[in-house]
Amino acid sequence: MGAPSITGLHHITAFCGDPRINHRFYTGLLGLRFVKRTVNFDDPGTYHLYYGDGAGSPGTILTFFPWVGVPPGRKGTGQAVAVAFRAGRRRWNGGRNA
Repeated sequence: MGAPSITGLHHITAFCGDPRINHRFYTGLLGLRFVKRTVNFDDPGTYHLYYGDGAGSPGTILTFFPWVGVPPGRKGTGQAVAVAFRAGRRRWNGGRNA
């Protein structure tokens, strides 16, 4: 039996501030589907917000822990500082539907 291979990611998680602004940006501006809201099981007082494609398919999911009022973080060694993904074929309208 060989070493297991990684064939993809289920989701990527990041932190955000105001969950309402986060929701408007990812659903209104980027056109992602709000898949679900759960709790952060490491911090049950915080939500875990899930966005993805129209079907909520694994590999399309971007999630957030909203921590309102927390100062912005600083870049650290080995930390991802940018995520890029395709959000679909919607025509850009300058963000007017956000």
